[in-house]
Amino acid sequence: MPSALPDGEPVPDDGALPAHALAGAAGRPLGFYLHVPYCATRCGYCDFNTYTATELRGTGGVLASRETYAPTLIEEIRLARKVLGDDPREVRTVFVGGGTPTLLAADDLVRMLGAVRDEFGLAADAEVTTEANPESVDPAYLTALREGGFTRISFGMQSARPHILKILDRTHTPGRPEACVAEARAAGFEHVNLDLIYGTPGESDDDWRASLEAALGAGPDHISAYALIVEEGTRLARRIRRGEIPMTDDDVHADRYLIAQDMLSAAGYDWYEVSNWAVSESGRCLHNELYWRGADWWGAGPGAHSHIGGVRWWNVKHPGAYGAALADGRSPGAGREILTDEDRRVERVLLELRLREGAPLALLREEGLAASRRALAEGLLEEGPYAEGRAVLTLRGRLLADAVVRDLVD
Repeated sequence: MPSALPDGEPVPDDGALPAHALAGAAGRPLGFYLHVPYCATRCGYCDFNTYTATELRGTGGVLASRETYAPTLIEEIRLARKVLGDDPREVRTVFVGGGTPTLLAADDLVRMLGAVRDEFGLAADAEVTTEANPESVDPAYLTALREGGFTRISFGMQSARPHILKILDRTHTPGRPEACVAEARAAGFEHVNLDLIYGTPGESDDDWRASLEAALGAGPDHISAYALIVEEGTRLARRIRRGEIPMTDDDVHADRYLIAQDMLSAAGYDWYEVSNWAVSESGRCLHNELYWRGADWWGAGPGAHSHIGGVRWWNVKHPGAYGAALADGRSPGAGREILTDEDRRVERVLLELRLREGAPLALLREEGLAASRRALAEGLLEEGPYAEGRAVLTLRGRLLADAVVRDLVD
């Protein structure tokens, strides 16, 4: 029988979507997210749907195996073809995330990409990204990915300081992410990202500047910088609760963000989303822009989320349960929701306001428009775009983005 989470309706066994979700689909961009749920170790701050070998031992057999994962996920890509129908629809972006995708053999990642290409076709200028941990790749692996069709790679750097990496339970050595950028360039990757985290307990302003300097020195064309969020249930949250390490506050996060903006801007990186900077428009992450603009994407893998034409659904989380569903010829979907017009309006404001281009004022209701005028007067929105009908955050507005968004969606 179809299963559902408490906050969603059941997903049919065949994964079928309502007719309205597919109406006009051929004219909308389509992306694929491919989730690889395996990690060598669990980082102390991570609450993603990931599993170490120890956590999976004896809980799913071959259906949860890393070695047989690629053909399992490919079955969901084939299911996607059946659900979305035979209308021509090239895939614009593919993003392989995790977990640590590069714990799989490079050939497995290339096979998964090949299944998307075989079932749907890739746009001529498709962006194909994989995340990677610095210690999980070498020059030969990166060359195999590039030759297999990957065009972009994102390395988890987080920090250049050993004591910060230790608090985060990161296993790579300082300097390795920067070396990975050079290896990726040598393998032929034009687009390379480094992920950074600021606000880790024990981090100083100088620590953060050193991390930014190291990232900039490596020469990626994209840098992401995220404030640390301490998620309940993580090892880091437990350590903070026990008083072993202090918790940073919002003022510290704001100071670190300003440091990032100053240093990245001075180095020629422009912000295009609150937490993302690129040296050129071509360096932007097109896949993430699909999310921020409410486009269509299919998320394949345990716990992956999808959105097609106003219908959002999510898969069962455990790799064993995921594999069992596909082996039985069933959708691995655990539950779904059909978004109302109001849901979609609110989400557009929430997501598009984070972008450099901002959100159209036409999306706002009367209360939201009044809030936008206050935000303009308080220096949280840019005057020029506002006069042209768009709400665009100033630098100060970016520091208070969550509060501004809450006011504008009323």
